[in-house]
Amino acid sequence: MAQPTVGILHPGSMGAAVAACAATNAAAVLWCQAGRSTASVERAAQFGLTSVATLPELLDRSDIVISLCPPAAAEGLSREVAGHAFTGVYVEANAINPERSRRIAELLEPKASVVDGGVIGSPPVGGKTPTLFLSGPATAAARVEALFAGTAVQTKMLGPEVWSASALKLSYATFQKASRVLVALSFGLAREYGVDQELLDVAARRRDSYLSEPRYIAKTAARAWRWGPELEEAADALAAAGLPPEMLRAAVSTLARWNDAKDDSELTLTDALDRLAQP
Repeated sequence: MAQPTVGILHPGSMGAAVAACAATNAAAVLWCQAGRSTASVERAAQFGLTSVATLPELLDRSDIVISLCPPAAAEGLSREVAGHAFTGVYVEANAINPERSRRIAELLEPKASVVDGGVIGSPPVGGKTPTLFLSGPATAAARVEALFAGTAVQTKMLGPEVWSASALKLSYATFQKASRVLVALSFGLAREYGVDQELLDVAARRRDSYLSEPRYIAKTAARAWRWGPELEEAADALAAAGLPPEMLRAAVSTLARWNDAKDDSELTLTDALDRLAQP
């Protein structure tokens, strides 16, 4: 079978790295430059992606489209794709709740084959090997698995339900991301009372505690603009399951205090805690 042409919507830090892995088994990996930031242009060039002028051109040329964007944009983007009558494989790989995944599948099918996806792990650079969990139609999912064969992106099929991968992604994010928020609150409180070093000493005696990694607070702050919407999706999923979403909604409110630190790689622990203390 001929190698497929792949389109990536849109090449953020995760999307660009995943797309670069897909290029191993693709004829080309396309992205649409229209309306994208300078950072996106530089990132796409860094990973060797091929620019096209418009979304319709990308959709016309692509056999497989992978959507990896901020959660709030996922459904609107799928509507744009549906408006162009895309007929290939659409991989909905965003951190969105299962009900939203169902709606997107209903919007795009039967013209397109929709595969639900969830990436767990860091972007596949520098030796990192995230797993792309997949669910949905077996034939379409197998094409996605073949796309990443032999690359740093591992794949695992969960089953035929188009929402399973999203459910797993948000189940993991519920703990992993909210735990980081709690670490920030813990150190913010300890610093206020001058016992932050003592808290670190206590945490250092416990294995595998996020409290032993306070330096990660600055990274959490820089990613808050993405993590907040993801936890909002997870809160919706909890509510739909009859579970209390209040803790995650509170975490979203906490993360919002860092929204102006978007992707700030120079942010320090002190800066992050100072911003957290400002309403």
